[in-house]
Amino acid sequence: MDTPLPEFIHISDGKLHDVNVLDILIVQPGSFYLMDRGYLDFARLYMIQQASAFFVTRSKRNFQFKRRYSHPVNKSTGLRCDQTIITTGVDSATDYPIPLRRIRYYDADTDKSPIFITNNFDLPALIIAMLYKARWQVELFFKWIKQHLRIKAFYGTSPNAVKTQVWIAVSVYLLVAILKKRLDLDQSLYTILQFLSVSIFEKTPISEAFSQQFYKTKMSDDHNQLLLFNL
Repeated sequence: MDTPLPEFIHISDGKLHDVNVLDILIVQPGSFYLMDRGYLDFARLYMIQQASAFFVTRSKRNFQFKRRYSHPVNKSTGLRCDQTIITTGVDSATDYPIPLRRIRYYDADTDKSPIFITNNFDLPALIIAMLYKARWQVELFFKWIKQHLRIKAFYGTSPNAVKTQVWIAVSVYLLVAILKKRLDLDQSLYTILQFLSVSIFEKTPISEAFSQQFYKTKMSDDHNQLLLFNL
Protein backbone atom coordinates (compact mmCIF):
# COMPACT_ATOMS: atom_id res chain seq x y z
CA MET A 1 0.00 0.00 0.00
CA ASP A 2 2.04 2.94 -1.32
CA THR A 3 -0.60 5.66 -1.03
CA PRO A 4 0.23 7.87 1.99
CA LEU A 5 -2.42 8.67 4.54
CA PRO A 6 -3.78 12.21 4.20
CA GLU A 7 -3.85 14.65 7.09
CA PHE A 8 -6.88 14.17 9.31
CA ILE A 9 -8.56 15.71 12.32
CA HIS A 10 -9.78 13.49 15.12
CA ILE A 11 -12.95 14.65 16.83
CA SER A 12 -12.92 14.12 20.59
CA ASP A 13 -14.58 17.01 22.38
CA GLY A 14 -13.89 16.05 25.99
CA LYS A 15 -16.61 18.44 27.24
CA LEU A 16 -19.81 18.18 25.24
CA HIS A 17 -19.65 14.43 24.72
CA ASP A 18 -22.28 14.56 21.97
CA VAL A 19 -22.90 15.54 18.38
CA ASN A 20 -23.29 19.22 19.30
CA VAL A 21 -19.52 19.58 19.13
CA LEU A 22 -19.91 19.60 15.33
CA ASP A 23 -21.78 22.91 15.63
CA ILE A 24 -18.67 24.69 16.94
CA LEU A 25 -16.29 22.92 14.59
CA ILE A 26 -14.45 25.19 12.16
CA VAL A 27 -14.29 23.02 9.07
CA GLN A 28 -11.11 23.25 7.02
CA PRO A 29 -11.55 22.47 3.30
CA GLY A 30 -9.71 19.36 2.20
CA SER A 31 -9.37 17.97 5.72
CA PHE A 32 -10.62 14.60 6.90
CA TYR A 33 -12.77 14.44 10.03
CA LEU A 34 -12.79 11.07 11.78
CA MET A 35 -15.56 10.46 14.27
CA ASP A 36 -17.35 7.64 16.02
CA ARG A 37 -20.96 6.72 15.20
CA GLY A 38 -22.12 8.79 18.17
CA TYR A 39 -21.56 11.81 15.90
CA LEU A 40 -23.62 10.37 13.05
CA ASP A 41 -25.90 13.31 12.21
CA PHE A 42 -26.53 13.68 8.49
CA ALA A 43 -27.51 17.35 8.59
CA ARG A 44 -24.21 18.20 10.27
CA LEU A 45 -22.26 15.82 8.03
CA TYR A 46 -23.75 17.55 5.02
CA MET A 47 -22.32 20.83 6.32
CA ILE A 48 -18.88 19.22 6.21
CA GLN A 49 -19.61 18.11 2.64
CA GLN A 50 -20.63 21.63 1.64
CA ALA A 51 -17.43 23.01 3.17
CA SER A 52 -15.40 20.85 0.72
CA ALA A 53 -14.07 18.67 3.52
CA PHE A 54 -14.33 14.93 4.12
CA PHE A 55 -15.56 12.76 6.96
CA VAL A 56 -15.23 9.11 7.93
CA THR A 57 -17.60 7.71 10.52
CA ARG A 58 -19.13 4.39 11.47
CA SER A 59 -22.57 3.23 10.47
CA LYS A 60 -25.31 2.50 12.98
CA ARG A 61 -27.29 -0.73 12.92
CA ASN A 62 -30.56 1.00 12.07
CA PHE A 63 -29.04 3.02 9.22
CA GLN A 64 -31.45 2.92 6.27
CA PHE A 65 -29.96 3.10 2.80
CA LYS A 66 -30.27 1.87 -0.77
CA ARG A 67 -27.31 0.53 -2.72
CA ARG A 68 -26.67 2.07 -6.12
CA TYR A 69 -23.36 0.51 -7.10
CA SER A 70 -21.00 -2.14 -5.76
CA HIS A 71 -17.31 -1.70 -6.55
CA PRO A 72 -14.86 -4.63 -6.70
CA VAL A 73 -12.67 -5.19 -3.61
CA ASN A 74 -9.70 -7.37 -2.78
CA LYS A 75 -10.96 -9.46 0.13
CA SER A 76 -7.44 -10.60 1.02
CA THR A 77 -6.83 -7.07 2.34
CA GLY A 78 -9.75 -7.31 4.77
CA LEU A 79 -12.22 -5.38 2.62
CA ARG A 80 -15.67 -6.91 2.29
CA CYS A 81 -17.58 -4.32 0.28
CA ASP A 82 -17.26 -0.86 -1.26
CA GLN A 83 -20.63 0.59 -2.20
CA THR A 84 -22.16 3.82 -3.43
CA ILE A 85 -25.41 4.36 -1.54
CA ILE A 86 -28.14 6.88 -0.85
CA THR A 87 -29.89 7.34 2.47
CA THR A 88 -33.55 6.34 2.64
CA GLY A 89 -34.47 7.29 6.19
CA VAL A 90 -37.30 9.77 6.78
CA ASP A 91 -34.92 12.47 8.00
CA SER A 92 -31.58 11.33 6.61
CA ALA A 93 -32.76 11.37 2.99
CA THR A 94 -33.59 15.05 3.39
CA ASP A 95 -30.61 15.97 5.53
CA TYR A 96 -28.10 14.30 3.18
CA PRO A 97 -29.61 14.30 -0.34
CA ILE A 98 -26.51 13.16 -2.27
CA PRO A 99 -24.76 9.75 -2.49
CA LEU A 100 -22.46 8.40 0.19
CA ARG A 101 -19.85 5.68 0.23
CA ARG A 102 -20.25 2.58 2.42
CA ILE A 103 -17.22 0.40 3.17
CA ARG A 104 -17.13 -2.78 5.20
CA TYR A 105 -13.79 -3.97 6.53
CA TYR A 106 -12.81 -7.08 8.50
CA ASP A 107 -10.22 -6.36 11.18
CA ALA A 108 -8.35 -9.56 11.98
CA ASP A 109 -6.79 -8.01 15.10
CA THR A 110 -10.17 -7.45 16.77
CA ASP A 111 -12.20 -10.05 14.83
CA LYS A 112 -14.77 -7.38 14.03
CA SER A 113 -16.25 -6.03 10.80
CA PRO A 114 -16.89 -2.29 11.17
CA ILE A 115 -18.86 -0.46 8.49
CA PHE A 116 -17.66 3.02 7.50
CA ILE A 117 -19.58 5.89 5.93
CA THR A 118 -17.68 8.57 4.05
CA ASN A 119 -18.21 11.27 1.45
CA ASN A 120 -14.84 10.66 -0.18
CA PHE A 121 -14.99 8.68 -3.43
CA ASP A 122 -11.40 9.22 -4.56
CA LEU A 123 -9.25 7.39 -2.02
CA PRO A 124 -8.99 3.59 -2.18
CA ALA A 125 -11.39 1.82 0.19
CA LEU A 126 -8.50 0.35 2.18
CA ILE A 127 -7.10 3.83 2.83
CA ILE A 128 -10.47 4.89 4.23
CA ALA A 129 -10.41 1.91 6.60
CA MET A 130 -6.83 2.67 7.63
CA LEU A 131 -7.74 6.29 8.28
CA TYR A 132 -10.35 5.25 10.80
CA LYS A 133 -7.97 2.73 12.32
CA ALA A 134 -5.45 5.55 12.78
CA ARG A 135 -8.10 7.29 14.86
CA TRP A 136 -7.57 4.69 17.58
CA GLN A 137 -3.88 5.58 17.70
CA VAL A 138 -4.95 9.12 18.58
CA GLU A 139 -7.23 7.74 21.30
CA LEU A 140 -4.37 5.68 22.74
CA PHE A 141 -2.04 8.70 22.61
CA PHE A 142 -4.46 10.86 24.60
CA LYS A 143 -4.97 8.02 27.07
CA TRP A 144 -1.20 7.77 27.51
CA ILE A 145 -0.98 11.54 28.05
CA LYS A 146 -3.61 11.40 30.80
CA GLN A 147 -1.88 8.49 32.53
CA HIS A 148 1.76 9.60 32.30
CA LEU A 149 2.19 13.29 31.55
CA ARG A 150 1.62 15.96 34.14
CA ILE A 151 -0.62 18.23 32.07
CA LYS A 152 -3.45 19.52 34.23
CA ALA A 153 -4.41 22.41 31.96
CA PHE A 154 -3.22 24.09 28.77
CA TYR A 155 -2.00 27.66 29.19
CA GLY A 156 -2.61 28.28 25.49
CA THR A 157 -5.05 26.73 23.04
CA SER A 158 -3.46 27.53 19.69
CA PRO A 159 -1.94 24.54 17.83
CA ASN A 160 1.58 25.84 18.49
CA ALA A 161 0.89 26.40 22.20
CA VAL A 162 -0.63 22.94 22.68
CA LYS A 163 2.20 21.21 20.79
CA THR A 164 4.80 23.14 22.80
CA GLN A 165 3.28 22.15 26.14
CA VAL A 166 2.90 18.50 25.10
CA TRP A 167 6.50 18.33 23.88
CA ILE A 168 7.74 19.90 27.12
CA ALA A 169 5.79 17.33 29.15
CA VAL A 170 7.10 14.49 26.96
CA SER A 171 10.67 15.78 27.36
CA VAL A 172 10.31 15.87 31.15
CA TYR A 173 8.91 12.34 31.12
CA LEU A 174 11.86 11.09 29.04
CA LEU A 175 14.39 12.83 31.28
CA VAL A 176 12.87 11.19 34.34
CA ALA A 177 12.86 7.82 32.55
CA ILE A 178 16.58 8.24 31.78
CA LEU A 179 17.19 9.27 35.39
CA LYS A 180 15.40 6.19 36.70
CA LYS A 181 17.40 3.88 34.45
CA ARG A 182 20.83 5.42 35.12
CA LEU A 183 20.38 5.57 38.90
CA ASP A 184 18.65 2.18 38.95
CA LEU A 185 15.79 3.55 41.06
CA ASP A 186 13.14 1.20 42.36
CA GLN A 187 10.42 3.85 42.49
CA SER A 188 7.92 4.13 39.64
CA LEU A 189 8.07 7.02 37.19
CA TYR A 190 4.87 8.37 38.69
CA THR A 191 6.38 8.39 42.19
CA ILE A 192 9.55 10.09 40.96
CA LEU A 193 7.55 12.77 39.15
CA GLN A 194 5.41 13.32 42.23
CA PHE A 195 8.50 13.71 44.42
CA LEU A 196 10.25 16.09 42.03
CA SER A 197 7.15 18.26 41.71
CA VAL A 198 7.12 19.04 45.45
CA SER A 199 10.88 19.20 46.00
CA ILE A 200 12.10 20.98 42.90
CA PHE A 201 14.03 23.57 44.95
CA GLU A 202 15.61 21.07 47.34
CA LYS A 203 19.41 20.73 47.28
CA THR A 204 19.44 17.05 48.20
CA PRO A 205 21.24 14.92 45.56
CA ILE A 206 18.74 12.87 43.58
CA SER A 207 20.57 9.61 44.21
CA GLU A 208 20.35 10.27 47.95
CA ALA A 209 16.78 11.52 47.86
CA PHE A 210 15.50 8.22 46.48
CA SER A 211 17.62 5.98 48.68
CA GLN A 212 15.93 3.77 51.27
CA GLN A 213 17.82 5.55 54.04
CA PHE A 214 16.23 8.85 53.02
CA TYR A 215 12.72 7.53 53.60
CA LYS A 216 13.42 6.18 57.10
CA THR A 217 12.12 8.30 59.94
CA LYS A 218 14.88 9.34 62.28
CA MET A 219 14.00 8.59 65.89
CA SER A 220 15.50 10.70 68.63
CA ASP A 221 17.80 8.97 71.10
CA ASP A 222 17.05 11.55 73.75
CA HIS A 223 14.58 9.98 76.15
CA ASN A 224 14.85 12.82 78.65
CA GLN A 225 11.57 14.46 77.76
CA LEU A 226 9.16 16.32 79.98
CA LEU A 227 5.87 14.60 80.81
CA LEU A 228 2.63 16.37 80.18
CA PHE A 229 1.18 15.02 83.42
CA ASN A 230 3.03 14.01 86.56
CA LEU A 231 1.72 10.60 87.49
